[in-house]
Amino acid sequence: MKKYSTLVYIGRFQPVHNAHVEIIRRAACMADNLVIVVGSSFQPRTYKNPFTADERSRMLRYAATNNIADCNVHIEFNRDSIYNDQAWAIRVQELVHKHTSRNDTRVGIIGHDKESTFYLKMFPQWEHENVELIEPLHATDIRDLYFRDDAHLKYLKAVVPSTIFDFLTEFKKTEDYTQIIRERDFVATYKKQFESLAYPPTFVTSDAVVIQSGHVLMIKRKAEPGKGLWALPGGFLNAGTDKSMQDAAIRELREETGIKVPSPVLVGSIQDSRVFDAIERSSRGRTITHAFYIQLPDGELPKVKGSDDAEKARWVPIAEVKSEECFEDHYDIIRWAVGG
Repeated sequence: MKKYSTLVYIGRFQPVHNAHVEIIRRAACMADNLVIVVGSSFQPRTYKNPFTADERSRMLRYAATNNIADCNVHIEFNRDSIYNDQAWAIRVQELVHKHTSRNDTRVGIIGHDKESTFYLKMFPQWEHENVELIEPLHATDIRDLYFRDDAHLKYLKAVVPSTIFDFLTEFKKTEDYTQIIRERDFVATYKKQFESLAYPPTFVTSDAVVIQSGHVLMIKRKAEPGKGLWALPGGFLNAGTDKSMQDAAIRELREETGIKVPSPVLVGSIQDSRVFDAIERSSRGRTITHAFYIQLPDGELPKVKGSDDAEKARWVPIAEVKSEECFEDHYDIIRWAVGG
């Protein structure tokens, strides 16, 4: 009998590389079932998360096919909850419970204990199967060498399975690959202007979550970062003219959407506000936003039109808002406003 009935392996797998494959192989030797939880699922393509959940699932299936015998592999997807670690952990538990019985004591979680795998300690009910550092290989390094004009494909061939290398070779021909490089270059250039500062800057922004009749007002970004993604109307605090974060939110809302509602009505319709300050919420650097939830009376939706930094503006049925189409953490901000 194997040591575990089920082992849990959590990762982002951006992309799958040889160290991932070795951990999968070892897990299969120790467990009857392996539940692989693909983190950061249902996100837009970015330099940090360039591959979709389905693409990573196929990578993992390729890896498992050639390296696993006598073990059932189950691949599950989990969305990030950057403002609620417990909600994220509960979803992991639910995903694992689909493949185990609640009284099963032979469940473990496998992984190399390091700073970025703090989540291993979030499941004390499962025995931790620690894996030593197999090799000094990180997906971050692979992305760094891959998403550039002079991509180092020769190096990549040595550190990823052949099927994943073939996928990366083909993906390099896509517009998505080119867009990720454009955004990466934009962020690098953006950060250069602050290199001479003694400390990295902290940016302050404001966003408006305007909701009416089951719809939320959103804009489509026309510039990097996040070009083409849907976002809440908002922007940087104008230190010279904005008297408050609320003033900044209303100003940006009107500039980007042209909403046909007087400013005093918008201000009077503010129901709540909250600061969103996750350390990695923006690729541009530490950016703290103040979100204002504005609830307009039910009825005909006011006319809007994208302008300023917005390619277009429109009212989106809240049920149709998709996290994979939203800029930064704006999906989480919307869920906060609607109590989800």
